[in-house]
Amino acid sequence: MNTKNKLRVWLIVVLMLFPEIARAITIQEEEELSREFMAAVNEHYEIIHDSIISDYVTQIGNKILAVMPPQPFQYHFHVIKEYTYNAFAGPGGQVFINSGLFEALNSEEEIAGILAHEISHVACRHVSEQIERSKKIGLATLAGVAAGILMGATGSGAAAGATAVGSMAAAQTATLAYSRENETQADQRGLDYLTKAGYSPKGLLAALTIIRSRQWYGKEQIPTYMMTHPALEDRMTFIGSWIEANPSIIRQLPRHSPDPFDWTHARLVAMFGPENDALKIFKTQVVQTPDKALAHYGYGLILTRTGNRSAAMDQFRAALTKRAFDPALLIELGRTYFLDGRYPEALRILQGALDISPDETEGLFYTGRCFIELGKFEEASRFLESLLRDTPDYPDAMFYLGSAYGSLGRTSDACYYLGRNYLIRGEYKNAIVQLEKAMESTADPQKKTEIEILLKDAKKRFTSKIRESETRKR
Repeated sequence: MNTKNKLRVWLIVVLMLFPEIARAITIQEEEELSREFMAAVNEHYEIIHDSIISDYVTQIGNKILAVMPPQPFQYHFHVIKEYTYNAFAGPGGQVFINSGLFEALNSEEEIAGILAHEISHVACRHVSEQIERSKKIGLATLAGVAAGILMGATGSGAAAGATAVGSMAAAQTATLAYSRENETQADQRGLDYLTKAGYSPKGLLAALTIIRSRQWYGKEQIPTYMMTHPALEDRMTFIGSWIEANPSIIRQLPRHSPDPFDWTHARLVAMFGPENDALKIFKTQVVQTPDKALAHYGYGLILTRTGNRSAAMDQFRAALTKRAFDPALLIELGRTYFLDGRYPEALRILQGALDISPDETEGLFYTGRCFIELGKFEEASRFLESLLRDTPDYPDAMFYLGSAYGSLGRTSDACYYLGRNYLIRGEYKNAIVQLEKAMESTADPQKKTEIEILLKDAKKRFTSKIRESETRKR
């Protein structure tokens, strides 16, 4: 089942398990549904938690949000490791783009066009309308759909799952799909937001052209985006006509440097794309363009990923001859030394990078980890604390900060961060154990209140997970 349909199933499950939400959706209720939705996403999909990639997408999204009227939600932007061409918006300002679509795009303007369209769906409350429509089907039907699909997903009850998908789930998908009117409104708003943010609508048109081209590979490879965002041809005609009718607006838009996109795109392909493809791509680039730091950077990343660390170090050093003292390159060289177990050397390189750019998330993270490996837990905690002040939802940093605190005998703090890490990762039983220990070992009333909220959330999700498991067994 593709990503969009899976996420819709989980939206159905949420509505089934939390029937109090299945009525008129207020902003507050949609925010609550958003938290449940993200819990399901984190449990069943791989969100890419690479700070460079996620920060880049968030920066583009925030540029668009900056020109919009005040929004009722705090938007969050995510990249999901899925090779299908898709982008979608969830409840409460959650916006997603699949890594496969990101890899297929060629410029920042194309990403901005996709994000503006999804942001517009949220701003127009189209996602809320989907939720409203879904409640009319009835909880009994929703329960049947969810149970059938979940049984099929686990390998048991496949026939029941197929029947559910074929009969009820198809109708539910149609109910949750955007209407043509939704698409038109999202495009109209999206074009306005795009141009005000300094992006040309030509990027959105180019992105839709790339998505459309995928349909010629065969029915089974038609992008999810085309199934869930109807009237693609009409949309492209509308956007093309808008561009032709507004040449003065297009001429006044600034040009964007290709560097941020090119370097982030190379990182995504090298670290999260198919390994063999990435090796071929960057090896070819190094041969054809040996004078470009970007080629060596991408090749170094995929070599590190595949365990060829010595060769990776050579590639990062080659890149540094083209871009001396580039903190991103220094951090990757330091990270590779760290993964090779050469902690003192890694630490020297990473601290050099942080001297140039003190707030680099990956630099702070691996510096903290170096100090842990060297048994210097106070130093490790300082760097990881600094990272989490600016990037509070970085689960790996929470885990290692918890480990450093544990080694320092700071039991309450250790259990608090370990509990938060497990909660984000959907390991609710472990989260409950750690948070209960944190509650027992702290005397701080404010901290107790915060832990209480997290513990309540973890227990609620753990109970829901048990219900889902029981549903699959029936």
